[in-house]
Amino acid sequence: MNSISQESSPVLSALNNHTTKRRRKWRMFKDKLAKYSMTVGGMSVIMAICLIFFYLLYVILPLFSSASIKEITSFSIASSSAGDTLYLAAEEKSEIGVRFTTNGHVVFFNLKATGNIISDTVLPIPENVAITSFGVADKATNVVAFGLSNGRAVVVKPVYEVSYPDDVRVITPRLSYPLGKEAIVIDEAGRALVHLDVQLGEEDNTLVAVTDDFRLLLVQATNEGSFLDDEDDEEEEIDFEYIRGELSLSFAAENEVTHLLLDKEQRLVYIADNDGQISRFDVSDKSSPELIQRIHVVNYEQKITSVAFLTGDISLLIGDSEGRISQWFPVRDKNNNSVLTKIREFHAQSAAIVGIASEERRKGFVAMDSSGKVGIYHSTAHRTLSIESISSNRLNHIAITPRADTLLFEDNQANLHLWAVHNEHPEVSISALWGKVWYESYEKPDYVWQSSSASSDFEPKFSLTPLAYGTFKAAFYAMLIAIPLSILGAIYTAYFMAPKMRSIVKPSIEIMAALPTVILGFIAGLWLAPVLEQNLLGFFTALLLLPISVFIFGYISRFWFKFRSVDGWQAALLIPVIILVTWFSFAISPPLELFLFNGNLPAWMTAELGISFDQRNALIVGIAMGLAVIPTIFSMTEDAIFGVPKHLTIGSLALGATPWQTMIKVVLLTASPGIFSAIMIGMGRAVGETMIVLMATGNTPIMDFNIFEGLRTLSANLAVEMPETEVASTHYRVLFLAGFVLFVFTFVINTVAEVVRHRLRKKYSSL
Repeated sequence: MNSISQESSPVLSALNNHTTKRRRKWRMFKDKLAKYSMTVGGMSVIMAICLIFFYLLYVILPLFSSASIKEITSFSIASSSAGDTLYLAAEEKSEIGVRFTTNGHVVFFNLKATGNIISDTVLPIPENVAITSFGVADKATNVVAFGLSNGRAVVVKPVYEVSYPDDVRVITPRLSYPLGKEAIVIDEAGRALVHLDVQLGEEDNTLVAVTDDFRLLLVQATNEGSFLDDEDDEEEEIDFEYIRGELSLSFAAENEVTHLLLDKEQRLVYIADNDGQISRFDVSDKSSPELIQRIHVVNYEQKITSVAFLTGDISLLIGDSEGRISQWFPVRDKNNNSVLTKIREFHAQSAAIVGIASEERRKGFVAMDSSGKVGIYHSTAHRTLSIESISSNRLNHIAITPRADTLLFEDNQANLHLWAVHNEHPEVSISALWGKVWYESYEKPDYVWQSSSASSDFEPKFSLTPLAYGTFKAAFYAMLIAIPLSILGAIYTAYFMAPKMRSIVKPSIEIMAALPTVILGFIAGLWLAPVLEQNLLGFFTALLLLPISVFIFGYISRFWFKFRSVDGWQAALLIPVIILVTWFSFAISPPLELFLFNGNLPAWMTAELGISFDQRNALIVGIAMGLAVIPTIFSMTEDAIFGVPKHLTIGSLALGATPWQTMIKVVLLTASPGIFSAIMIGMGRAVGETMIVLMATGNTPIMDFNIFEGLRTLSANLAVEMPETEVASTHYRVLFLAGFVLFVFTFVINTVAEVVRHRLRKKYSSL
C-alpha cells in the first residue's frame, strides 16, 4: 500500500498543482475583470457628469454673448420731388422700407434690390399748406401723422398686404387713412402745429399738438368701430365725436419745445424743452389737461437731444448732448404721488444722441449719435450689447424692424444703410439674474421671477435669486425637522434599543425611502395642508406638550419599571403616550383657539403680528420633505454608530464612563464621518427634491423666510416651466442655467462634504 501511495503521489501532486493553477488563473481573471469593470464604470460616471456639465454650458453660454451687426448694403435715396425724409420705417420681413417726406410723399422702396422704388404716394395736403410737424404712434399700430401749417393734421397708416400668386409670396404696400382722408382740425384758430403726436386705440384716438404760440391742444375722436383695422377707408366717411382740450404752456420766454410724446394709453403727455426739462401732463380728461410734474432730466450744461418711449410707453429714454441715455418712469413716492424718476443710465457713446429707436417686442433699443456710431442696449438687463461705427457722415434717421433683426440708417448725404442684427438674448445679465432690478411700475428695485405674460409690453423678470432662496428655505426647514428626528432616532436604535426591536424598527424606517415622493407631495398638499390650517394651534400645542410628556414619562418609568426587564423597550412604551398627547393637543385646539384667537389663529397672526399665512407653506414642505429625507439620514447614521468597534465602548465602560458619556465622547466621535455624510446626502436630497415642493407649496417665487409663506425652488421651477418654453429661447436657456446652478451647488456641497468626512475619519481613526 505504501508503495502504491508513493507511486501515485506524484500524479496526485501534479493534478493538484494543475487544478490550483487553473483556479488561480480563473481567480486572477475575475479580479482583473472586476478591476477593469469598476474602472470603466467609474470613468463612465465621471464622463457622464462631465458631458452633462459641458452640455449645460453649451446651452447657457449664448445668454451672455454680445450683439453683433453686419452691413448688408447701402444705396442712395436722393429724390428732389419727394423731399427730405421725416421718418423711416420697414415692414416685418425686412423686404420693404418706407419714407415719409417733407413734401408729403410716402415712398415705398425695396430693401432687397438696392432701394428700387415700389410706389410714391402724395398725401392729400391742400396747396399753399406746409408740413410743419410729424408724429408717430405706437409701433404696433404703424400709424403716423402729419401736422400742417393751417392747424390741421393728416393721419395715415402703411399697410402691407401679403399674397401668394403661383406659390410665391408677394408683399404689396399701400396707404390707409384710419381717420379719414380729410385733414382733422386740431387748432380752430388755424395756427401752425410745430409738434404733433398721435395714438389710436380700439375705441378712442387722441392727437396732441403744440402750436407756434405755445399752446398745448388735444383732440379726442371717438367712433364705434376700431381704428386699427386694415380696411381701405379712403372713400369712407367717418363720423366722430370730438372732445377738445387746450392749455397754455408756461415756459420761460427763452425756452423752446423740442419733443412731444403721448403714451399709447392716451393718459400722459411729455414735453421736452431746450432747457433740459421734461413736463408731464395728465390728459385723462381730454377737455382739461393738467400739468403734474416738471423736472430737470439732464445736467445743466447739457441739452436734451432725443426722447423716445421704451416699448410699452411706460419708460422714457432721454438722450443728451454728451452721449448719455437715461431711462425714466413714474414711481409712487411716500405720499402716493406719481413722480417721474431716473432709473438707470447708459454712457457708452461720447457724441450727442440724435436718434433712439425702441424694439417693438422687447425692452431693448438702438441709439445713434452725431459721430455716426450706433449702440445697441437693453434697459432691464442694463446691458450695452454693441457699439459700431456705421458711417463717417452724420446720421439723421434710424429705424428697426419689428423682429429687431434689421437696422436702417439714413445719413446727411441721403444714403441708406441696411445692417443685419444678431441679438438673441439681450434680456440676460449677471445683475438681472442675481441682483435687484428696478422694473417698470415697481416702487423700488426687487428680486422677481416672472417669465411670461400675454402682453408684448411685458418686461421679462429672470431673477434666479428668489428661486435659489426658495431652494435653501425648503432645504432648511426640511433638515430642521429631519436632522433631530433621524440622528437621535439612529442613536437610540443603534446603541440603546433592544436587538429584537431594532430588527423591526430599522427595516420599517428604511422601507419608507421607497415611498414615491409624488405620493408624499399629494398627501401633503391635499390633506396635510388644510388639516394643519384648521388645527394650527393644536400643532403648536403638541410641539410644546410632547417633549414635556416624554420627559415626565421617562422620569416616572425609572421607578415604575425599576424591577422589570424592559431595558431597550422604552420606545415602545412611549408610543401610547405620544398618541394620547397628540390627540389631546388637537382635541383642545378648537375651544382654545376660539377663546384666545377668536377661532382663527392664521387670521389673528396676519392682523396682529403681520405674519401672513398661506395654506401651502414652508411648514408643510418641511414636514413632508423631512419625512422623505429621514430614512436616508437615519439608515446611514444608524449603520455608522452600530459599526463602531465594540472594544471601544467596552473599554470606555470598563474605565467607569456611563453609557451616555461613552456615546457622546467615544461612539459619536468615531461615527462622525458617517453621520456627517448622512446629513450632507440628506441635504442634497432636500435641495434637489421636486415633486413634494411642487405639490405642497403655492409655487410663489418670493423671498420671505416666514415659515407660513410659500416658495418656489429651482427644481420645481424647471418642472413647471420647461414643458411650456420655446426651445432655444431666452426663457429656455435661463431654465437650463437654473439647472446648472443646482448642478454646481450639489457638486460643491458633495465635494466639501467628502473633504470634511475624510478629515474627520483621519482625526478619529486612532480611537
